[in-house]
Amino acid sequence: MTTELSYRKLAVHGASPIGLMIVLFDTLAGDLRRAADALRKNDIEARCKELNHAALVLGQLESWLDWEKGGEAARSLATFYARLRARMMEASIKKSAAILDTQIEMLLGVRSAWQLLDTPVPETSEKQAIASMDHSRAEYAAPIMEMPDRVRFSQSA
Repeated sequence: MTTELSYRKLAVHGASPIGLMIVLFDTLAGDLRRAADALRKNDIEARCKELNHAALVLGQLESWLDWEKGGEAARSLATFYARLRARMMEASIKKSAAILDTQIEMLLGVRSAWQLLDTPVPETSEKQAIASMDHSRAEYAAPIMEMPDRVRFSQSA
């Protein structure tokens, strides 16, 4: 068993619903990192494998959006996911690891917003975290941070 797989199993065991989402963000970021490395090495098979898996993970994240209760946050995340999917395709077509590197940074910014929600912190700290993000990250993170506790995440079985 690889270290990464062991980490994932431990992270999932007993995780909150938001914690499970964070694990998916980590998985997606790892897929994109490996795809970028494959692009740099001109390894077509590895690039396709990693981007295909990333698309599956992205589909899972999209399926968790709660359109009834999620409001602006659900719309913002849907837009983020759609842009990410489009940029993944563009990176593959243009054979650009740099495009994937940029998407990883964006993904990690949104992941950070979810992590703040999964960790009890004073409200002022959440607002300060959003304020400290660059505009492109804050655009997606702000609606997440404004969600009421009971609406932040919905997972269908």
